[in-house]
Amino acid sequence: MPPSILAVSLSPTHTFSKLPQPEIRLLTGLGVEGDAHAGRTVQHRYHVRKDPTRLNRTQVHLLQSELFAELAPRFHLCPGQLGENVTTSGVDLLSLPVGARLTLGQAAVVELTGLRTPCTLIDRFEPGLQAAVTPCLPGGGKPQLRAGVMAVVLASGTVYPGDELRIELPPEPHHPLRPV
Repeated sequence: MPPSILAVSLSPTHTFSKLPQPEIRLLTGLGVEGDAHAGRTVQHRYHVRKDPTRLNRTQVHLLQSELFAELAPRFHLCPGQLGENVTTSGVDLLSLPVGARLTLGQAAVVELTGLRTPCTLIDRFEPGLQAAVTPCLPGGGKPQLRAGVMAVVLASGTVYPGDELRIELPPEPHHPLRPV
């Protein structure tokens, strides 16, 4: 099956989860129209406290639906519940490099900036979930961040569940996604 959009979600307030929608509109340089995290400068409360003038490199949160199946039956998760704007199917988002461009639907284009670092709110939503989405590698080492990827909007467009997702890799050398 080709990569596709399973669901789209947004929240006009700073809630942990986002509500599934019949469509979302991505706005160049801003993010998801009507979403609390849209803006040219950071909108995530943690980053605003540190530096409210910092450019927003976390305008859109994408998450692969395959994570839901992997975490079941311990956790029952649905699209939008982990705060993602776009839930994908058929693509390993975490393996894509920084700068990968994703065309969502007919016109919207986002560029991946890094990995989402889940905060403690994830355990308030579902106890134990933070450890499940940030497991440590065997032998100790840094946790794997599996709670999705972040992106900026390069081209505006409306995105619907069921839309195709096309991937364009940046020129080599490729650099792995890091926390953003």
